[in-house]
Amino acid sequence: MLTSPLLIDSHGRVMRDLRVSVTDRCNFRCVYCLPETEEAAHFYRTKFDAIRNPSPKKIPLPALHPRSHILTFEEIERIVRVGVSLGIQKIRLTGGEPLLRKDIEGLIARIATINGVEDLALTTNGFLFLRKAPALRDAGLKRISFSLDSLDRDNFKRMTGRDGLDEVLAGIREAQRIGLGPVKVNAVVIRDLNDGEIVSLARRAVDDGFSIRFIEFMPLDSSRAWQKEAVVTGREILDRLSTAFELERVQSANASETARRWRIKGTSAEVGIIAPVTEPFCGHCNRLRLTADGKIRTCLFSLVEHDLKGMLRSDCTDHLVARRLREIVSGKEERHHIGEEDFAQPERTMSCIGG
Repeated sequence: MLTSPLLIDSHGRVMRDLRVSVTDRCNFRCVYCLPETEEAAHFYRTKFDAIRNPSPKKIPLPALHPRSHILTFEEIERIVRVGVSLGIQKIRLTGGEPLLRKDIEGLIARIATINGVEDLALTTNGFLFLRKAPALRDAGLKRISFSLDSLDRDNFKRMTGRDGLDEVLAGIREAQRIGLGPVKVNAVVIRDLNDGEIVSLARRAVDDGFSIRFIEFMPLDSSRAWQKEAVVTGREILDRLSTAFELERVQSANASETARRWRIKGTSAEVGIIAPVTEPFCGHCNRLRLTADGKIRTCLFSLVEHDLKGMLRSDCTDHLVARRLREIVSGKEERHHIGEEDFAQPERTMSCIGG
């Protein structure tokens, strides 16, 4: 019998963080998510020898859901309200690329008024941010994270499939100017592709005053070409940073924080390392994910999704939605199995799951 007013799983973890994907569409084609460019194909063909990594199969990009299958803002707001009544405190809007969703500032305004939402953030590739920046802030957005995997124009295009480096850098500056801080920048590190830029990215964080997070390469790409050999481990990233900077460890009171953090001594810049492959943080995970088409995922690497959209589009009460959420959370996985013999990659890519 479910009696707790909170979302507590069978391992005693309390869910406080809901990642909401507002669209499965994206205007980038990153090699670690939706690789479609010739540069991405060439990288995967040549990265490993044929024995360790046969040429990946040509897999079409994931089919986009019809708009009628995507949750409305009213439906998203309802799920957030129910989640907050069960102890959710942090909401992060993701995609796909969330700024592709028409009137995204309207959704932000809805969520910002919900009593109990302590943190309202958004993750973006930054390409469209300049045209939306003031409206996002005025609607109630508190924080923003950008994706920036390379400072080299050609390598940026190789990694993202788009020539958009200037737009992303301008977006970061604008976010800082209008007070959406502290601004965080995420860089997925892939061996022999952008690992040579770890130090230069950290130096850019020092120069421009943002926080940067280096993220291990995860098996969430549509080509199913991920190989552990391409992972630059968190330990290796830290070693490279330590050769260039004097780092001071930042201790966090939040056990569920995904990043291990350091301050670069003598500066206001901070670096973080998110290492889900080699140093998983599953034991303290407090996150749920809501996909754009109304599915709840209890882990980024879940093989099972739980539909809420059907309930929302029936005469179901909030009480029953809350009960269903507690049932789903009670079955949350203890951990993921990346690197283990029985690991199976989720069918959906990061662009469909929401980061």
